[in-house]
Amino acid sequence: MPNQPVGQKPPRQLAIVAPIIDCAELASVDLSAIGGAGSKVTSAKEVVKDANFCEVEGVLKPAITFKVLLPTDSWQQRFLQVGCGGLCGRIQLQLDGAAGCFPLDSNGFVIAATDMGHALGDINFGNDPQKRRDFAYRAVHLTAVATKQLIQTFYGRKAAYAYFSGCSDGGREGLMEAQRYPADFNGIVAGAAANNFQVQKAVYHSWQAQSNTDANGKAVITAAQLPLIHNAVLAQCDAQDGQVDGLIADPQSCHFNPAVLSCARLAPGSANGHNCLSDTQLATLHRLYDGPRDPKSLERLTVGGPLPGSELAWAGIFVPKKTGDLNYSESVALSTLKYLNYEKNPPASFSLKEVKQTAQMLADLSKLHPLYDATNPNLQPFYAAGGKLILWHGWGDPSVSPLNTLAYHQALGETLGLVTRDKFERLYMLPGLYHCSTGEGPSMVDFLTPMLNWVEQGIAPDSVLTYMVASEQKNKMITKKPQGDMKLETIADNAASRPVYPYPDYAVYSGKGDVSQAANYQRKKLATVPENYHWLGEGFYKPYAALN
Repeated sequence: MPNQPVGQKPPRQLAIVAPIIDCAELASVDLSAIGGAGSKVTSAKEVVKDANFCEVEGVLKPAITFKVLLPTDSWQQRFLQVGCGGLCGRIQLQLDGAAGCFPLDSNGFVIAATDMGHALGDINFGNDPQKRRDFAYRAVHLTAVATKQLIQTFYGRKAAYAYFSGCSDGGREGLMEAQRYPADFNGIVAGAAANNFQVQKAVYHSWQAQSNTDANGKAVITAAQLPLIHNAVLAQCDAQDGQVDGLIADPQSCHFNPAVLSCARLAPGSANGHNCLSDTQLATLHRLYDGPRDPKSLERLTVGGPLPGSELAWAGIFVPKKTGDLNYSESVALSTLKYLNYEKNPPASFSLKEVKQTAQMLADLSKLHPLYDATNPNLQPFYAAGGKLILWHGWGDPSVSPLNTLAYHQALGETLGLVTRDKFERLYMLPGLYHCSTGEGPSMVDFLTPMLNWVEQGIAPDSVLTYMVASEQKNKMITKKPQGDMKLETIADNAASRPVYPYPDYAVYSGKGDVSQAANYQRKKLATVPENYHWLGEGFYKPYAALN
């Protein structure tokens, strides 16, 4: 089986089902019962994109557009809906966490995606209450329902299995499906989920942007200082996980002391701005790691900030890559605060300078928490429906703090009980992985195949192989476009590998054999496994009634 990760059980080969009607006939499918009057298929045509497909595009009122790719001669009875990152606004056929998945590579899925109800240039879509709901939950659900109707019509039968996979906001979308529509999907893979949407966008990113900006609007810490900081973190913490490899597999055990970087410790005249940090920069670094606190109670206002070991990934997020660059944190915080986070939008002149991170800010954000957030841990209906859930996150993610995913995993255990949680959910934490992809650690992984095996054969996932993308391997990597426009990386024959285990276990080198081979790693429990994450918004991770 080509490109199947070594040591990973391949999924079942399901019988191929052929269409019973011509592709063009799908143009007449009535979707009004799903999306309301005027909902319809706008285009249905045969295309050749690595294989033969019936490509269907449509609209679900008022403005949800979607695309479905239905294989004409290779469908293996599975449906996969792909999540959309950021604030969406376009059909995004991109999937992280499925490198080398054979059923994808062989065009065996019906694939669907949506723009979530607004166009990419429509930055103020939050002024429309309906578009808010479409973005929050409605577009993804209705696309799933519409796709299932198209499958029934085209093939004359239902999909045997339905899956959802997404990362970032796509991860939030997957969790939203599990929480609001537990029967939509048999299996959901949610990576680096922006599930704590209100706090992550409005509080975390506004704090990170403000903390690294001085009174003149210039960055205090620049990308030039990040390697210095990162190397100091490694010097203090790399060996704590049992292996000196440039990765921190247990960042919650790392208590980095940035004082070692102080310019005051150097001999007079030897500080040059690249070998040390000023007092102002050290204070800024502390704020970036620590996160915002209520000025009165000094309680945390977020689950947590970026973790030690993630420093190189800060460039472009809240540390500018070059002077004058607009940071992602500044951009995303401003756009959501102006148009999405509050019941009533602030004036057009609103700026981040007006944001004061306080307990009152959390209280204000809590009003739309039941609309946008996907932190409800009551997944009993999803479990009862037989659903399976894989969560995954990179320890080196600066865009969505991995502590948000850890807090949700913990909340599931508290709400449902550990025994029940472990029957349908797994969490994987990847060392050195940035936001959804890339990083210093092994970043190529296939969580979709273990999900197929779990749902279809009852084989619960345990160790999963991850692969390194090294510079000498990049020319040997093949980037294909299976399922139409979806990009899927295949794994090079000589790629370094390492297993990843369900949290709180991790992989550490056994001390024997090639360090680049997964077979030479053994399982170990993380030294630090917090029982809870204390912050003022802990109630966001308690069961709640959804807001429609």
